[in-house]
Amino acid sequence: MKLNSNNLAAIDIGTNSFHLIVVKIKEDGNFEIIDREKEVIRLSQGSTGDIKFIKPEAAVRAIACLKRFKVIADSHNATIRAVATSAVRESHNKNDFIDQVYNQTGIEIEVISGYEEARLIYLGILKAVPIYNKKALVFDIGGGSTEFVVGSKGKMLQTVSLKIGAVRLAHKFFPDFEITNARIMECRKWVEGEIFHASELMKKEGFNVCAGSSGTIMAAGLMIQAMRNGGSNSSQTILNNFEFSKSELKVIEKEILKRKTIDKRKKIPGLDEKRADIVPAGIIILSTIFDLFGLEKMTISGYALREGIVIDTLQKEHINGSTKPNLIDIRKESIKHLSESCNYDREHCKYITGFALKIFDDLKNLHQLGDECREYLEAASILHDIGYHIAHTNHHYHSYYIIRNSELLGFNDNEIGIIAHTSRYHRKSHPKKNHDEFIELPERNQLIVKKLSAILRVADSLDRTHKRIVQSVECRVKRSSVELYLGIRKNSNPEIELWSLERRKGLFEEIFGRSLKVFI
Repeated sequence: MKLNSNNLAAIDIGTNSFHLIVVKIKEDGNFEIIDREKEVIRLSQGSTGDIKFIKPEAAVRAIACLKRFKVIADSHNATIRAVATSAVRESHNKNDFIDQVYNQTGIEIEVISGYEEARLIYLGILKAVPIYNKKALVFDIGGGSTEFVVGSKGKMLQTVSLKIGAVRLAHKFFPDFEITNARIMECRKWVEGEIFHASELMKKEGFNVCAGSSGTIMAAGLMIQAMRNGGSNSSQTILNNFEFSKSELKVIEKEILKRKTIDKRKKIPGLDEKRADIVPAGIIILSTIFDLFGLEKMTISGYALREGIVIDTLQKEHINGSTKPNLIDIRKESIKHLSESCNYDREHCKYITGFALKIFDDLKNLHQLGDECREYLEAASILHDIGYHIAHTNHHYHSYYIIRNSELLGFNDNEIGIIAHTSRYHRKSHPKKNHDEFIELPERNQLIVKKLSAILRVADSLDRTHKRIVQSVECRVKRSSVELYLGIRKNSNPEIELWSLERRKGLFEEIFGRSLKVFI
């Protein structure tokens, strides 16, 4: 395909749902999602088992949806790339369907093989979960098929695509969407038989980590998240890098399968009502994968096929001479991307980031935090002033809001929470028990935020004037104090920086139990 603009719309025409994302292509080869939409279409409705035909009523729903997607894409002047998977590739009337879509919408549909589907999913997951340098099992449970890949550094080592999906199995084993113990047993045995050889092949290849994507896995994550919250739905729905265990999965599987009707399943905390009909089949597939592959935990990817379509297109096109999207260090790339999307003094933030990391390193024996916390501090330091993008007043809280509600790829929800709160507390109030968002953090994370924001407050005060007057910093830990040695630019007066430090050092002294003494 030939891209006609710097915006690209990727459409995933799935068995259960149609997904659209519209992205703005960056000069460095990465992209920013600027619009997204999803509709449940049930393209295979009316089929049992293998998908023989796309029924006329399903085609009508599909074309109406694609017309809406095209309007959205056109509003962004985006070139469209549409990819169809299981339901279309298996149907005997797929050519008629493709022709209808093109004649009525102008959208050309690419029908891809299961192998190509797996490759694109793997690309998407690599952009969202930091597993590029690891030997990883990734899989995606769709409506009509499930794709498995064992890969490392972007290379697929083993790939399998199977005709098992949440919609397909729901139609096959639970045609009225009511479940019985006999139906559950029959479905589970069938899934085990279909997956067994793939699991043996993948286990023989070996893998160190596991990540998965799409509807069934997202649904499981939301239910587990609600379970962790005591049965209440969380206000945070960013599940990228959300990790759950086999034991947690088994609890929600039991809860789903004991509710025999759709209406009863709709009441499960965290479950989207639109999935109540197909979730028993989906959860049986996921649970069986855990059993046969010997998985104890897995990580959810917020990116899947549609993002893989974007990455594949960029790798083929090299827009504006750009490099390929960076799949190696997605965490740094996501921080950089968010930073560049906001209007604020980035040079100041980069400058004080060096101070913050130097203080962190000098105080390692005092704060007792690991390297992952150093990375959170670095991210928070780079982003702590992005709230200026909204307004100067309360910009620390605006920074919190932007970070908390951004897709920081490669970071999970807990990590994003730490980064956002550390940025929030770089000025003004200390973390307090009457701050609702802060108290919602796990206690360990609250302590991390206090320590990191204490360091960031000190670092940020050292460039209060944004004039680079303080040029170096060194910390020495004493029995009852921390000595802070500052290198000052020649013929400069650090009066404002020292005044700011005096005002902001309180949290540092409180959390580390030592007075902060300054030497010039």
